[in-house]
Amino acid sequence: MKSHPPSAAIKDLIAVLAQTEALEPVIATAGEQLVATLRAGGKILSCGNGGSATTALHLAEELLGRYRSNRRSLPAVCLNADPATLTCIANDFGFEHVFSRQVEALAASGDILVGFTTSGNSANVLAAFKAARNRGAQTVLVGGADGGRARGHCDFEVIVPSPHTARVQEVHTLILHCWLEQIEAAFAG
Repeated sequence: MKSHPPSAAIKDLIAVLAQTEALEPVIATAGEQLVATLRAGGKILSCGNGGSATTALHLAEELLGRYRSNRRSLPAVCLNADPATLTCIANDFGFEHVFSRQVEALAASGDILVGFTTSGNSANVLAAFKAARNRGAQTVLVGGADGGRARGHCDFEVIVPSPHTARVQEVHTLILHCWLEQIEAAFAG
């Protein structure tokens, strides 16, 4: 395999970021809904697979801990954080249900589920969105490329316009940090 210089990745990311700038209104609106959910006493659930699992975990840990400044701990649950639960559900019900079973138990009306999926086609994230809607929770798709099968099925959809998983995941982290800044501003002091 031919190696690519770092400058190619950097230039590609810059191009994706330029296209992502058009998503600012939906990023801000979804962030406002995350704030509203927390203000109303709801919780944020998150999930994803692989690299997206780490982004989902990053969201929950920053809400429970802190991002930049001290503020009260905020209710968040990362559905891919517990390997015993994941393997139990996968073994007994199948991997496509590892998140939806947890949503059925943990989500309530007034909560919000943030699902990270670069393709928009992860069966377990799609099942989690459906379970969340059935529980009366709102849903946020953080996807890539064309949004995949999840597109059109969530309350908020932030779809990074790139077919390259690495670029999508890099921008997902930026989006996550934008939301954390909104949330910390709302709960500062």
